[in-house]
Amino acid sequence: MAYDERLARFRQAHLNPFNKAPEEQQERPDGAAPPPRWVLTPPRPTLPHGGGWAGGPSPPHGAHPLPAPRPDPSPGDPEGALDLGLAEDHFSRPVGLILASDVQQLRQAIEECKRAILALPEHSERQKDAVVRLIHLRLKLQELKDPGEDEPNIRVVLEHRFYKEKSKSVKQMCDKCSTIIWGLIQTWYTCTGCYYRCHSKCLPLVSKACVRAKVSHQAEYQLSICPESGLDSQDYRCAECRAPVSLRGVPSEARQCDYTGLYYCSSCHWNDLAVVPARAIHNWDFEPRKVSRCSMRYLALMVSRPVLKLREINPLLFNYVEELVEIRKLRQDILLMKPYFITCKEAMEARLLLQLQDRQHFVENDEMYSLQDLIDIEAGRLSCSLTEIHTLFAKHIKLDCERCQAKGFVCELCKEGDVLFPFDSHTSVCTDCSAVFHRDCYYDNSTTCPRCARLSLRKQSLFQDSGTEAEL
Repeated sequence: MAYDERLARFRQAHLNPFNKAPEEQQERPDGAAPPPRWVLTPPRPTLPHGGGWAGGPSPPHGAHPLPAPRPDPSPGDPEGALDLGLAEDHFSRPVGLILASDVQQLRQAIEECKRAILALPEHSERQKDAVVRLIHLRLKLQELKDPGEDEPNIRVVLEHRFYKEKSKSVKQMCDKCSTIIWGLIQTWYTCTGCYYRCHSKCLPLVSKACVRAKVSHQAEYQLSICPESGLDSQDYRCAECRAPVSLRGVPSEARQCDYTGLYYCSSCHWNDLAVVPARAIHNWDFEPRKVSRCSMRYLALMVSRPVLKLREINPLLFNYVEELVEIRKLRQDILLMKPYFITCKEAMEARLLLQLQDRQHFVENDEMYSLQDLIDIEAGRLSCSLTEIHTLFAKHIKLDCERCQAKGFVCELCKEGDVLFPFDSHTSVCTDCSAVFHRDCYYDNSTTCPRCARLSLRKQSLFQDSGTEAEL
């Protein structure tokens, strides 16, 4: 019967370890230790006859004693938590679970999380988990500040044409508030004209007109090298947003734009680097300089526009830069080849002139240059590419196409040699009739051009014939 009672007490304690049997919770009157508890195990071979357990009655077959029950753990006892299998905090909130529902609660949770990170040991797992929780809290706060309601795909602000972006990249910066654009949770727009980027919440705050409009209305460079006028002329304010600035950095650092010479605040001047046209034209200096955001966008839109007439701005530049002289000669030859291609069916079908589609002004004149042309000339890229195109064009006219070969010239001064073309290096072209001669023959002969003389005689004969018919 004693075994059955012990088995019942064991089963009750096993099913609910928090509830103890009444007789275990009471002290024994004689102060003796409670009898041992037994748990059944798989049957094992029986002991030899006469064997038994010392110090008490024989246990049932296949049982061994359990350790004496330990006292109830106190609520704050860590050993008791380990005893009950509660060493881990199973009842706390997961790291990613955020119960704060408004901005104030989130900010309070962020501050508490910061303090916890500083208090925890460095490089520990708990500190890493706290950092992850801080990131989740900040993302949630940003999401509450910029709700993801449906925004229009196109918005027009101060001549900016903003389109909603679908990219989820987080590497963009807002040009208005100078903060990161979190593409995963924020709505942001990009101007298709000047590539101005900003949050949807910053659109009503945009105060600078689109630079594309300025390029369309006034496509010209500032050709004075850093025309500084001083902070006092700006009333110690940013040239764009009118925020207070000073050279000492209080309240905001004044940053000078090397293109305009004006001073800007750190929100309007991000220390972007760009080649300044005035330094390139006057000093042949292509080292990038610090410019404001507005100037950077303007220079980026103007870099490929042929608005620089070097012969008028700085004619002495051709005396010091040999590459410019070479490029000018190649451009003049290409202009002489253009009439052949326009009247040649094979050249039109092969679209040879499309070789210069990125530099359309090269087939229109030989005087205008873009800033990108000067950059490529200084780097040596333009000379190589233009020489290859010149060789391709000359090969078509002189070797591949019979129609273009038939439009060549024979020197009428010596009447010897091969067929001549106006773009050959050893030829000279008459400025009046465009006839082509050998250079040596043209300068050695002091008489007039034979073709010009022949054309003048023909005009005189035609005039005399018309006068005779009028008298009759």
